[in-house]
Amino acid sequence: MRSVSDLSEKEILAMAIALEEADARILGEFADGLKENYPASAEVFRGMQAEEQEHHRKLVELFQRKFGDHIPLIRREDIRGFVKRKPLWMVRPLGIEAVRSYVSLMELETKRFYENAARHSQDASIKLLLLELAAEEGAHISHAEHLGTKALTPEAIASEEETRRRVFLLQFVQPGLAGLMDGSVSTLAPVFAAAFATHHSHETFLVGMAASIGSGISMGFTEALSDDGELTGRGHPWIRGWVCGLMTTIGGLGHTLPYLFADFWTATIAAGLITVLELLAIAWIRHKYMDTPLLRATFQVVVGGVLVFISGILIGSS
Repeated sequence: MRSVSDLSEKEILAMAIALEEADARILGEFADGLKENYPASAEVFRGMQAEEQEHHRKLVELFQRKFGDHIPLIRREDIRGFVKRKPLWMVRPLGIEAVRSYVSLMELETKRFYENAARHSQDASIKLLLLELAAEEGAHISHAEHLGTKALTPEAIASEEETRRRVFLLQFVQPGLAGLMDGSVSTLAPVFAAAFATHHSHETFLVGMAASIGSGISMGFTEALSDDGELTGRGHPWIRGWVCGLMTTIGGLGHTLPYLFADFWTATIAAGLITVLELLAIAWIRHKYMDTPLLRATFQVVVGGVLVFISGILIGSS
């Protein structure tokens, strides 16, 4: 790999042209990806893209005046000092904070390249343009804030925050809550039925593990295959499936793990206490994220859980 000091002025300009072209396309990708859920923020990034395109035009014009029409291929990965960036698909689904962090690093790298390249340039016109572009890149964040004051009105910010909350609920909270409820409640009956049928911790633990993992796999596939998220906006189906399946398994393991205790009654009392905590946690999550009144959520969850709990004991004791 080469350093900036090893580049000729022709190569410096070619590198700068490649940077501005790539940065403009990245900003365009972000603007396009954000326009559906965050239209005001998308407009900010669209404005930043227009600036990068103007930088690219100035650099091409200067290159053509100095060196002709052929621009050699110099890529950022050929130059020492640039941080390896994540592929764009790795920051999807697009979140505002992830995008801003990505763009901030991108602009900082470009600014430092211009400053370093200007120090090694002997041509006055090239040095002047590089310093101007470095200053513009340095002011890009504040300029983005200026664009934000026009595009991100209080109403737009409130709308985007509500959209972000809705997306989080649809993609993570709802499938996670469904899995936690299913894992915590549906496995109560087989676990406590096995406990009171055998009065042995080890056998009960095996039944609980099987019920928890089996329920997790079943719920995960059910959630993933329920819809593809295209129309409902619920996000990638396999992400929802993993969330739902994992929370289902965790919900069942909560009152299964106490049966690692060898003493049956110690394990059973601990499992009962954990079950109460699980049901209260589910009620609180429903209250916080699903806008369900706390008393109503507690009543619904606890009554259902207690009925399943009692049925498991009765079946196991019969």
